Amino acid sequence: MFYLDDIGRYFLMLKAAFSRMTKGSVIRNLILKEIDDLIIGSLGITVFLAFFIGAVVAIQTALNLTNPLIPKQLIGFASRQSVILEFAPTFISVIMAGKVGSFITSSIGTMRVTEQIDALEVMGINSVNYLVFPKIIAMFMYPFVIAIAMFTGIFGAYVAGVYGGFLSSSDFLTGLREEFIPFHLVYAFMKTFLFAFLLATIPSFHGYYMKGGALEVGKASTSAFVWTTVVIVISNYVLTQLLLS
Repeated sequence: MFYLDDIGRYFLMLKAAFSRMTKGSVIRNLILKEIDDLIIGSLGITVFLAFFIGAVVAIQTALNLTNPLIPKQLIGFASRQSVILEFAPTFISVIMAGKVGSFITSSIGTMRVTEQIDALEVMGINSVNYLVFPKIIAMFMYPFVIAIAMFTGIFGAYVAGVYGGFLSSSDFLTGLREEFIPFHLVYAFMKTFLFAFLLATIPSFHGYYMKGGALEVGKASTSAFVWTTVVIVISNYVLTQLLLS
C-alpha cells in the first residue's frame, strides 16, 4: 500500500529518472523498444474495445429515446460526447493500467528479482534513468492511441446506430457535428497526457521497489494495477472539476 514514505520514494524515483542520463544512443534504442512494447502493442486491444464501446453507447442511447419528439440525431451527439469526454481517455486508460501497467511492473520486478538492477548500479549506470525514463518518454505517444480510440469508438457508434436501423446516416452525422466544443478535445488530451505519465510511473515504482521472489512479482503487478486505476479515477474527477465546471 501507499504510505507516506512510499509517496516520498515515488517522487525521489521521478527525480532520479531525469538525472545522470544514460548515453544518448542507448537511451534512444530503449525508447524505441518501449514505444513498440507499450504503444504499438496496445493498438489492437484499443481498437477492438473502442469500437464496441462506441457501438454499445449508440444502442443504449437509441433504446432510451422512447419519446418520438426527441430527434434521432441525439444518438450521434451523445455518442460523440461519451466517447471523446470519457470512454476513450478514461475507460481505455483503466484497461491499459492492466495491460501496460502489469507489463511494466513485471518486467522491472523480474530484473529486481534476478539482480539485474544491482548489476546496472555496479556498472555505474543510473538504473532508474535506464529503466523508467524510456517508459515515460514512450508513453507520451499514448495520446496517439487515444485519438485512434476516439475515431474507432465514433465509427463503432455509427455502424451500430445506422446499420442497426436506429437512425439514418445523415441524422447521425448531423448529431455528430451538433454543438461541437473544441475545448472538449483539449480537455480529453490533457487528461490523456496525465494518464500516460501515471501509467508509466506508478507501475515502474511498484516494480523497482518490490522485494521478494517470483511470487512477489505477481503481487506487485496486481498492486500496481489497483493503485494506477485509483489514481487515474481520482485525477479524472479533479481535472473534470477544474476544467469543465
